[in-house]
Amino acid sequence: MKKTASLALLLLAAMVQARADDSVAPPHSPAGAPGSNTVKLCDNKTTVQISKDAPKTHAEGQKISDALMAQWQAKNPDKDWVKEEVEAHQVVTPEDNSKLVGTGQSSTYGAVSQQDVQVWNNETYKMAVYGSTVFHSGDELGSDIAVSCDMCHPRAANTHPETYPKFQPQLGRVALLRDMINWCIEHPVRGKVLAPDDPKMRALEAYILAQRKGVPLDYGKR
Repeated sequence: MKKTASLALLLLAAMVQARADDSVAPPHSPAGAPGSNTVKLCDNKTTVQISKDAPKTHAEGQKISDALMAQWQAKNPDKDWVKEEVEAHQVVTPEDNSKLVGTGQSSTYGAVSQQDVQVWNNETYKMAVYGSTVFHSGDELGSDIAVSCDMCHPRAANTHPETYPKFQPQLGRVALLRDMINWCIEHPVRGKVLAPDDPKMRALEAYILAQRKGVPLDYGKR
C-alpha cells in the first residue's frame, strides 16, 4: 500500500548499504566514473553516485540518505501525504524516546542510537496519521452512504480506547477496541468489517489510541 510504504526504512537501508564493504550496488558505474558506485532507492530511479573510496561511516551514510531523500522529494512533490493529513486533521505525536540513546539494546543488538529513535518515531507516527486518513474518509472505510468516523467522533472524541476491554451492550459481550471499530463500520458507516490484521484496522487503532495519549488505562470503565 503506497501510504504505508516506509520511505524512512528505505533510506535506512541505503545508509546500511553505504556502510558495508560489499553492499553498495556495483558493477553499474557510468562511463567516465570508474571509481564510483551507484546507490539506488527501491524505485530504481532515485540514485546517488559515491566514490568507491568513500569512508564507510555513519556521516557518509547520512549524506547518501539525505541526497536520496532530496531526489525523491523533487520527483514526488505531491507525495507528502503525512504533512497534508496532519495539516487537515491534527494527530498527536508519539513519545520522544531520545532519553534512551546510548542505553539498552536496539534492533541491531547495540546501544540505542538517535537514528533508532528517529525511525521508531517516524514509523509510529506514520501509522497513526494513516489511521487519521481512514478515520476521516468514507471512501477509505468503504461506506455505502459516504459516512466517516469523524462525523460522530470529531478528532476521535468519545472513543475512550483506554476503557477496553469492556462489556458492550451492542454486542452483548466483552469487546476489544477493534470489535467496536468494526461495529461502527458495519452499522453507522455501512461499510464492510475489517480483519484484525488489516492495515486499515491497525491504523485506526493507532490513531484512536494516539488521540488519547496520556490518559490512564482503566479497562471496563463505562
